[in-house]
Amino acid sequence: MPKKIILDCDPGHDDAIAMLLAHGSPEIELLAVTTVMGNQTLEKVTHNALSVARVAGITGVPFAAGAHRPLVREVETAPSIHGESGLDGPVLPDPVLELDSRHAVDLIIDTIMSHEPGTVTLVPTGALTNIAMAARKEPRIVPRVREVVLMGGGVHVGNWSAVAEFNIVIDPEAAHIVFNEKWPLVMVGLDLTHEALATTEVAERIAAVNTVPARFVGELLEFFGETYKREQGFDYPPVHDPCAVAYVIDPTVMKVTKVPLDVELTGALTLGMTVADFRAPAPAECTTHVATDLDHGKFWGLVVDALKRIGDPEQ
Repeated sequence: MPKKIILDCDPGHDDAIAMLLAHGSPEIELLAVTTVMGNQTLEKVTHNALSVARVAGITGVPFAAGAHRPLVREVETAPSIHGESGLDGPVLPDPVLELDSRHAVDLIIDTIMSHEPGTVTLVPTGALTNIAMAARKEPRIVPRVREVVLMGGGVHVGNWSAVAEFNIVIDPEAAHIVFNEKWPLVMVGLDLTHEALATTEVAERIAAVNTVPARFVGELLEFFGETYKREQGFDYPPVHDPCAVAYVIDPTVMKVTKVPLDVELTGALTLGMTVADFRAPAPAECTTHVATDLDHGKFWGLVVDALKRIGDPEQ
């Protein structure tokens, strides 16, 4: 049976590819897409999500806009990586889907509560604001969620500071809530996603699919590659967010280790750091896990296969 997911995102080049992977995989049933400020403002990332839906031919899936700012802090975006639109590079088609009238938090709650317990996985690939708000507004969702598989954090590396990853550090209070709820949680962080490089060989495999969505991904990767080279010195861009979706599709695509995780909220130099406690074997009650060691070929095989299955939707 396909695995039911809610994708909570802030498109974003890698979020867009995560959406395409989720839509194109026969192992995934995409129940809803919700947006949160992050890579750009809420208005921009929500427009981007609806545009990607048109590229992919996504219909019959509710899309809802969520938190326009972090729980406590001011909005921080990432134009140096994703551009002024949040999805610079390709020309985005005008959206055809209408937004759901509900706030993203309510759509998340309603979706989880309307499905059998243990059947819905949350896949947040942006700030964790919507997920934290949903858990606080309706705590009954926590034991009903099958798993939270998030892209964010890092055990040994940061990108927005020396030790903190962007999705976590822009709303560390929300991340703290999500990491400390008693649901199974897998942190797919930079230790793993920095292995998900879109190399020349990967770009060639995607180009060979030769469809509108595949060409769209090629244009995304070209822009993303330029900004990552300029801003962080990568020869090839690390494509973070699809890694979380890939884990839901096939957990063997990466190694996952059970370990206590928490989020630093007060350090002058370490705000937003995700702290993994490897001093001893994880206690039985530990519900958090960290991903490492990506199977690069298998991961990109999932992406290419999804693009082939999507084909050329009516634009």
